[in-house]
Amino acid sequence: MLIRLCLVLAMLAAPVTAQQRQPSHCIALANSAPGLEYLVPASLPEVARDTVLLHYIAHASFLIRSHGGLNMVTDFTGFTGSLPLIPDVVTMNHAHDTHWTASPDPAIPHALPGWGPFGEGIDHRLDLGEVLVRNVSTDIRSQFSGIEEKGNSIFVFELAGLCIGHLGHLHHEPDASQYAALGRLDVVMAPVDGGYTLDLPTMTRVLKRLKSSVVIPMHWFSRYALQDFLTGMADDFAVVEVGGPALEISLDRLPSRPTIMVLEPAWLSAPQ
Repeated sequence: MLIRLCLVLAMLAAPVTAQQRQPSHCIALANSAPGLEYLVPASLPEVARDTVLLHYIAHASFLIRSHGGLNMVTDFTGFTGSLPLIPDVVTMNHAHDTHWTASPDPAIPHALPGWGPFGEGIDHRLDLGEVLVRNVSTDIRSQFSGIEEKGNSIFVFELAGLCIGHLGHLHHEPDASQYAALGRLDVVMAPVDGGYTLDLPTMTRVLKRLKSSVVIPMHWFSRYALQDFLTGMADDFAVVEVGGPALEISLDRLPSRPTIMVLEPAWLSAPQ
């Protein structure tokens, strides 16, 4: 009886860990870690197991939401809409103030800048159990058309067996070591403005090399620029007009042919 009591007490005292991340094929990395509990705003939709919700908020900002209720916002500017939301993770790049904020809400548990001291870059590897967030540094243009080495980050989110990459404010084609560090991206958000970031021929070459199953255009300033990008990709990619801001993706439902999914940006709005 005493032995049974000791076993029960030991089980009650054991730490509770977050949902473990389904292994991805991106790069072989550790796939378990102690996690945290998170409050889930009731107005955000539930996400099915082994599925990821992507919502295009604006410009280069996306909400990435996991089955376990983790909310991550890319290129966070401090505003996501009228829906009260404290993301669990925000990522930022400082090319322009439409990609970052100098004063993220201190209630955000993890605010990840995509840059470090000038020219030194920064390394992130945030493991929350269900989700791993990491980055690959690239260069950006600095003031007066100079170059800030490692001033931009391509952030990669590994969850639900998927590798989801956000190219940020990319200004050059990645080199061989950067492509290798990225690994196989199933989904990639790509700036397709054709001038403020990469010119369209170079961006097209980057995306064809990445061979992602799903490409989501972002950072387009007009339908004309978006259409130029779609026309240049039509030979190798199918094009789907989703007709809204959100998309649910899972590993077993990735398209057999590389596909561009066009989302229409919309702020996160509180229910009326």
